[in-house]
Amino acid sequence: MSKTWFITGASRGFGRAWTAAALERGDRVAATARNTSTLDDLVDRYGDAVLPIGLDVDDRAAGTEAVQTAHRHFGRLDVVVNNAGFGHFGTIEETTENEARAQMETNFFGALWITQAAIPLLREQGAGHIVQVSSIGGVTAFPGLGLYNASKWALEAFTEALAGEVAGFGIKTTLIEPSGFDTDWAGASARRSEPNPRYQPFRDAMANWGNSPSPTAEDSVEALFAAVDAAEPPLRLIFASQGYDLVLAIHEQRMATWREWEKTARSADPA
Repeated sequence: MSKTWFITGASRGFGRAWTAAALERGDRVAATARNTSTLDDLVDRYGDAVLPIGLDVDDRAAGTEAVQTAHRHFGRLDVVVNNAGFGHFGTIEETTENEARAQMETNFFGALWITQAAIPLLREQGAGHIVQVSSIGGVTAFPGLGLYNASKWALEAFTEALAGEVAGFGIKTTLIEPSGFDTDWAGASARRSEPNPRYQPFRDAMANWGNSPSPTAEDSVEALFAAVDAAEPPLRLIFASQGYDLVLAIHEQRMATWREWEKTARSADPA
């Protein structure tokens, strides 16, 4: 059975790769981008199977209209993918108020608005799958990416609550948690705070972290399809071995710390 997708941030990276792959396998896609001309080649190749929609996800009203337009055009939505987002690089001290708000506006609120717009339509269908593009940075946090991590932790929290709220309507929910992929995430799409020279030694050390070859967005397609085609998809799915190994190690470390401090934790119980 073919699926109808709604994918934000379809001009590059994961959004572009997933849009192209879904169309190639015979699905239909409402693909959003700030500049829809980036999707012209897909329209030329796949015709009416792709619906380009201009969208800045920061605009709540525009996001709601985009979801409704896609639903009217195709008659249903099976998979709603909140992929639009960007990475903000800067230490906590360096990050300005405007930078912090912009990061949350896109990565958190943008996904929230699209999700809220989609829920009534999927509930009426009695089926659907909401896919949120999080990150291994939504499970742990890295120095120099604190606001990006905060936006993804917030996305993870509302999505975990959402999963319990909408399961009874036949709506499935999955958080995709990629590790480092060779996309534009750290390139032109990224934003950076004014550097404080006190943090330069830290930046120099971080520049040499994770120099192993990274998978491409196209490498993730098989895993994405496995999730959206599953009868019982996972709430969380890590993409790529580097992230998988790191997240398991982090959780083992957390468990060890909680056990070490168990006596102190239980000392807060009523006397």
